[in-house]
This record gives sequence, C-alpha cells and structure tokens, in this order.
Amino acid sequence: MDRRAVRITEVLKQHGFDAYLVGGCVRDLLLGREPSDYDVATSAPPVQVIGLFPGSEVVGAQFGVALVDGVEVATFRSESDYADGRHPEHVAFETDVRKDVARRDFTINALLMDAGSGEVIDHVGGREDLRLGFVRAIGNPELRFREDRLRMLRAVRFAARLGFEIEPGTAAAIGRLCGLAREVSAERTRDELVRILIEGNAMRGFELLDATGLLTVVLPEVAAFKGVAQPPEFHPEGDVWTHVLLMLGAMKDPSPALALGVLLHDVGKPGTFRLAERIRFDGHVELGRTIAARILTRLRCSKEDMRTVDDLVANHMRFKDVDQMRESTLLRFLRLPHFDEHLELHRLDCLSSHGRLGHYEAMKARWERTPPEVVRPSPLLTGDDLIAAGYKPGLAFRGALSAVEDAQLEGKVRSRTEALALASEVLKGTAGLI
Repeated sequence: MDRRAVRITEVLKQHGFDAYLVGGCVRDLLLGREPSDYDVATSAPPVQVIGLFPGSEVVGAQFGVALVDGVEVATFRSESDYADGRHPEHVAFETDVRKDVARRDFTINALLMDAGSGEVIDHVGGREDLRLGFVRAIGNPELRFREDRLRMLRAVRFAARLGFEIEPGTAAAIGRLCGLAREVSAERTRDELVRILIEGNAMRGFELLDATGLLTVVLPEVAAFKGVAQPPEFHPEGDVWTHVLLMLGAMKDPSPALALGVLLHDVGKPGTFRLAERIRFDGHVELGRTIAARILTRLRCSKEDMRTVDDLVANHMRFKDVDQMRESTLLRFLRLPHFDEHLELHRLDCLSSHGRLGHYEAMKARWERTPPEVVRPSPLLTGDDLIAAGYKPGLAFRGALSAVEDAQLEGKVRSRTEALALASEVLKGTAGLI
C-alpha cells in the first residue's frame, strides 16, 4: 500500500475518526494490480482534515475533498437530485460510511479497506462481483446512469480494462438510456473514449460500445464501419469494422494520438465505397481527413493531437508507394513528425489485413539507419540568397528552392554555388528575374 495513504488513515483514526482506503485502489489491490492512485474516505469533517494535515488544500469544497500529500481525502457524503445529469443539487456530509458507498457508481469501486489490518469492508457486494468478473451498478442502474450519464461509458471502460462483463441488468439499462450519452460534455466524452483506447483491451472496449448502443451515439462515424466490405485480396479479414477492431486489439501502449489515428485512419471508407472491377475507395484518405477533423473538433481534442491524427490519416496509404518514390520524396516522408507512429500504424494495418510487412520492415530499417542531418540537411540556399543574387521575391521562389532541396536530398548538388546555378535555371524566363 501507499505509505502516504496509510499514514493519513492512521492519523485520522488516532483522532477518533473512521478512515478507509476506498474505490479503485482497493479494487486493484484485490485484483493484484498496482493502483494508479489512492483515495481515502473518512468521517472527519473537511475542516478537521485540513486542521490535522498542515499544507493540505481543499480541491472540492462542496464535496468535502482535500488533497493531502498527493492523496485525495473525502468526507463521507450522500448526494441527491442530479438535475443536469452530472452534478448533485444536494450534498450532505455523513458519519455513516454506508451512505457514502451507496452513492458511488459500481460495486467494484465501492469497496473499503482498513489500511492497518488489510480488512475489506463490503456493503454492496463488490467482492462477489470481483469474483464473478462483473461491472454492476450499485442499486438501480437507471438511477445511477441518470445521475451521471458518463457512468455508461465508464462501465464499458472498466469492463474492457479488467476483462470483465457488464452485469446483464446494468448492460440492459445502458441499452435503454444510451441516448443520454449525447448530453455528456465533449471533454468528458473525449477523456473516457481515449482511456478506453489506451488503457488496454481497446478492441473489447469498442465491441462493448457497439453492443450497448453507445457507439452509434458518441461515434456514429465509426459505427458506420460495420458492413462496409473490402477487397478480399487485400483484406481477407472482412469489413472495415473488423479490420479496425483487429488493429485496436493489436495496439501496445499507444499514445492517445496514435490510438485515435488507428481508430480513424479508414473513416473515409464508408463514404467512398464503390464497386467497379473490384471494391474501391477512391478519395477515402481526403474524405477521411475531413471526417476525422470534424470528430476531433467535436470532441475538443488538442490542436497537437489533431495535427498528428491528420498526418496519420493523410499518410497511411503512402507506404505502398515507397518503392517508386524519388529519394527526395522518401526522405521527406521519413522526416514527418512522429514517424515512429506512422510506422506503427502501418504495421498494425498490415498485420490486421494481408499480413505483408515488407514495406514496414524496409522503411523501419531506413529510418533507423538514416542520420537526422541526412533526413533534414541544412539548406544550401535561402530566399535571402536569391534576393542577394538579384532575384525579385515571388511565387517562383518556392519552386526554385524546392527544386534545390530535392537535388540536395538526392546528392545532385552539394554546394551553394551549385544550388544557386540550379535555382537560376528554374527562375530563368520568369517574372522573378530582375
């Protein structure tokens, strides 16, 4: 156990208060997992908690939550009247821990542990649900989900991450109320979806989102993957939905941007499907970029993640052309930001379809052995150099400098003099010459 949390409970008990480890840390300890953080629940009023631990700070005054040495310490409380589907209208501090656990979301998250003895206190049947492998809402599941609509997505996340099932009554309630997930804020929905993607077993997570009806509500563009056939010579695994699920299942500790890129790399396929001499998806990359940007904007993702995902979607089909690329084009490809994630998306793409990894292995080897100064050499020529040589700035500069950079990357020019001569040839006869 975390020594800070143990010490906090000891101090609280020494002053006559009840104090327990509570929630996810107890669940994870019982499952033999390393808790990511520790929470303490206590009968001590907030003012007493602050007084007993100098340097602590209130982080949720209405809910009686203080941060003590990095550990959240919360006074037992009851809640009622969730008018907006998230925040309780009434909060009352309690001395009976049973009222505190009764307000929580799932039985496996409402277990208590005496940090001194290790005794587990279970008022809601959480230990049995751990044994059964169930994510079960406490009490009436519809009431729990109406209190906070996000709990439906949390049920999916916990079931996926822990390898559990959603208890049938709880799953049925999600199916009836899944439309309420539209009322969850974009930021909270985004955070929960990203955690489903990166915390482990993302494939199972998205299967559960689909089975509960939540997928159509929060990501209808991904639900549209189902039934979209693909050419069997390239995709023997089946439709777009199956392909993406397999990729999600093969991910290992992805960044949020890579996970989103995997999820959305083929999001343009449903809208570009056509049957000619074979199944074709002409323009699916361009449409995919547009749709991915719309989804990520709707979820209020960071600009950095949006740029990375856009790059991943835009470039995921380029690996098939690397054998025909000019040296300069290939080197520009290698210097894309986060090229390691482009490689990983391509690897997952191949493993989840035709299984051929030749282009992946060749490009990975090339990326690893090519020094940064070769991928991105210092320019031999700049616009200032062209101005100094007597050329008037204009649109032609870009073409001239690009031609020089191509030649430099391909080893055809190696000096400023050679670069200026090439630029002069490109600019000759244009309005850019004085």
